Amino acid sequence: MTEQTSFDFSSVQAIITAESVEAHASEVHGVLTGLICAGYAYERTDYLGMVNDMLNNSEGLPKKVKTVLKGLFGQLWQDILDDSYSFQLMLPDDDDTIVERGNALGMWVQGFNLGFGLQQNKTTVLSADVKEVLNDFVEIANLSDEMEEDEDTEQAFFEISEYVRISALLCFTELGILPEDKNKSETLH
Repeated sequence: MTEQTSFDFSSVQAIITAESVEAHASEVHGVLTGLICAGYAYERTDYLGMVNDMLNNSEGLPKKVKTVLKGLFGQLWQDILDDSYSFQLMLPDDDDTIVERGNALGMWVQGFNLGFGLQQNKTTVLSADVKEVLNDFVEIANLSDEMEEDEDTEQAFFEISEYVRISALLCFTELGILPEDKNKSETLH
């Protein structure tokens, strides 16, 4: 059995759809990212249960979907911790319509906010920057589906998605917890 080392929107969505799970790959990726960026520890393993409770009417996730979630979780940690900022949002590629990509971006930020909220507690103090990001994400999640296929809309989509990507990394910088072995191996390159 060969293990997939990198996941993209179309492959993850294909598995979710083939397994008859009611979920969107962008939203799932957003939830996992929100958990991690809000301080979910790498060593914890209950994220599968959390995601299961949100998806598929809590009916239990098929084995293939759980395998994908585990792979996404590992890849997310790798990408977020990468010094070259390789972390990317899981969105449809540029061949899809701007409406599909805009909808996926809205679902990603909804998922992020959900995952972030699941991880936070009432005693967590959020900086003004993180509060602003979360408020912006609520606005982005409510973007209109009425987008035109033109250069200006493409540019706006690029700028908003880049803002979301960098903002997620900002949240991780402020609230994320480095894996225990990452702290020890920081100087080994």
